[in-house]
Amino acid sequence: MNTEEKLIERCKKRDRAAQSELFEKYKNTLYFLSLKYCRNEADAEDNTQDAFITIFEKIKSYKGKGSFEGWMKRITIYKAIAKYKIKKTTAVDYKNALLEDTTIEENKMNFPLETLLNMVQKLPDQYRLVFNLYQLDGFSHKEVANLLAISESTSKSNYHRAKQLLKNDILKLKNNPKITNNGA
Repeated sequence: MNTEEKLIERCKKRDRAAQSELFEKYKNTLYFLSLKYCRNEADAEDNTQDAFITIFEKIKSYKGKGSFEGWMKRITIYKAIAKYKIKKTTAVDYKNALLEDTTIEENKMNFPLETLLNMVQKLPDQYRLVFNLYQLDGFSHKEVANLLAISESTSKSNYHRAKQLLKNDILKLKNNPKITNNGA
């Protein structure tokens, strides 16, 4: 039994020291994952905390098949999506979204990764979630549709629209390099 397996077994027995150790080991990984799905840092912190609560509640169901970190990441993503579904109150207009061009020219653009993350965080909720799930986490549009309770075509449309919005932000930044992270 390796060190991580021992840690998991101790957590299954509700060993507080083991839970603390697991939290310290994975808090940054799950926080940065949460940042991709949440609107801001405070929401990402809340999501990370909620994910750890669920992880500790459900750790007995982890059977050691597949990556433990992957199992925790899925819980973290699902928590963020669940919060989004609760907050969702109105439908987004997707009309003509598929008709817009989203090609971004590959020029040398030197701006911090934090700026790109900021741009993604500012996307409307549905666009941000679809973009992250599809582009960054490798889910298919069918899987995204099932997770968000939308149609597959809506997932594709939201993804396309997210790319268009990001392209516009990138072009603004490229054309006006004095724009800061707050203004991007």
